[in-house]
Amino acid sequence: MGSVASSKGPLREIRKPIKMRRTLKGHFGKVYSMHWASDSQSLVSASQDGKLIIWNAYTTNKTNAIPLRSSWVMTCAFEQSKGNLIACGGLDNVCSIYNIQQQNANARATKELVSHDGYLSCCRFTDEGHIITSSGDSTCIYWDVNTGSVLKSFADHTGDVMSVSISPENSNVFVSGSVDKTAKIWDLRNGKCVQTHVGHDNDINSVDFFPDGNAFGTGSDDSTCRLFDMRSYGEVNKFGNDRITSGITSVAFSKSGRLMFGGYDDFNTCVWDTLADSSQAAYSLPSQHENRVSCLGVNAKGDAVCTGSWDTTVSNYYLSCFSSLSLSFSIYNSFSFPLFFYSSRFGREELV
Repeated sequence: MGSVASSKGPLREIRKPIKMRRTLKGHFGKVYSMHWASDSQSLVSASQDGKLIIWNAYTTNKTNAIPLRSSWVMTCAFEQSKGNLIACGGLDNVCSIYNIQQQNANARATKELVSHDGYLSCCRFTDEGHIITSSGDSTCIYWDVNTGSVLKSFADHTGDVMSVSISPENSNVFVSGSVDKTAKIWDLRNGKCVQTHVGHDNDINSVDFFPDGNAFGTGSDDSTCRLFDMRSYGEVNKFGNDRITSGITSVAFSKSGRLMFGGYDDFNTCVWDTLADSSQAAYSLPSQHENRVSCLGVNAKGDAVCTGSWDTTVSNYYLSCFSSLSLSFSIYNSFSFPLFFYSSRFGREELV
């Protein structure tokens, strides 16, 4: 993999400078979570000012603002098939569902999903009628959104479950990361854990599926990001070095999977080349936040990445073929030309 990564030179040498393109300002409290809509232009952010804000990331306009019953929100999610629903939750132990096409002045939740005994750490829709939540009660729950009923509960973790990610190739499969230092692969069809991956020395705060659905990435308080392959049932790369001592709050992959983004407690966002030497980050996003980077995400088109921070802002970074966005919210432009890598298995692939 190293020879493939270096065949055209290191990314730090062939990339054009990244620039922040947008900063989305409007929150008055720490931004804890953000999530892109499937249109790659809208996104939702959740803040401890007690509001969900839906943004047009390109124009920086706020298209909707939803006041929450509890300001202690920790997660939010856009439904990806139609984009009509958003979900959120936090220290109220409740997953609240909102239909943004039916919002009025009262801004009441369409449905409230109640069963967890601990805080809600993450939520992700599998489709318009179903959602998966993770919680500090060490469980994940698969819900029917329309009826509000629990369809399956997953309880193999021995500590708080901090993050979940749905497989992009099979919505029946998801991965969870926990403070018990493990990441688990689950199958909704049989309701069981089918793989348990170990390797981290501290809490796993974030998980994200690799674009092909055969691997996933993790970010941990042990100051490393790691790449696990489900086919080999093991860790295939580890990203970190002695100079990085802060924990990772969030991870995400570029559309091709060549880049892995990590948001850090020390206000930085590092970008790792998944094929290259794992001890040296390819580069860091410029214009670092003024506080902890709490969340980040790459949009479906792969042309923008957004980071959110406790400094209350969101930043957006755009590229001609790759972009990045940050919550203070900023948008970065990373490449001004298509970048390709070669693999004996995948052939030529465009890096976006």
